Amino acid sequence: MSPIKRGWLRVTAAALLVAGSQLTAGTALADPEPAPTPAPAPVANGDPDPQLLHNITYRASATGTSRGAVVAYKIDDNNVNSDQPTLLPGMTFEVNTVLHDPKKAGMEISIQWPYGSNLHCEILVDDEIVAQADQFIAPRLFRPKDDPLYGTLQCGAPLDTPAPTTAPPPPPAPAA
Repeated sequence: MSPIKRGWLRVTAAALLVAGSQLTAGTALADPEPAPTPAPAPVANGDPDPQLLHNITYRASATGTSRGAVVAYKIDDNNVNSDQPTLLPGMTFEVNTVLHDPKKAGMEISIQWPYGSNLHCEILVDDEIVAQADQFIAPRLFRPKDDPLYGTLQCGAPLDTPAPTTAPPPPPAPAA
């Protein structure tokens, strides 16, 4: 056999081998079944991930004369911030923050007492409304003495709730 015939024989054998491998089905390798993941344990505040931060949006608006408006809101889990926006009809005051516990989100809107207005507030947690309130504040010539919160609208959690602290242990019982 001449070297040329041997070369053509090798090329033909390689072509048949490649064509034959395309005609037969290859064996598939299966992935092993993954181990089931354990269910996360619930946390005290009901949040499955205590490190997760929630986007909080506070909105306040007024439809009337509302000079001297003050908007106070939770800026984080333990601190309160306040702003003095110009609440004109058709304008909305909006501020964004993040909290670990969305149940602590709260705000207050107040206006000076000779003025009257319809006050409106909304609290959104992760772009869903969780609290909203509306109240009409009637104009008054004198501050009401029996209502210290006249002209104030509260929305969501109260702002004056103290941060939780560990309680001191009870005193030991006297020995008898």
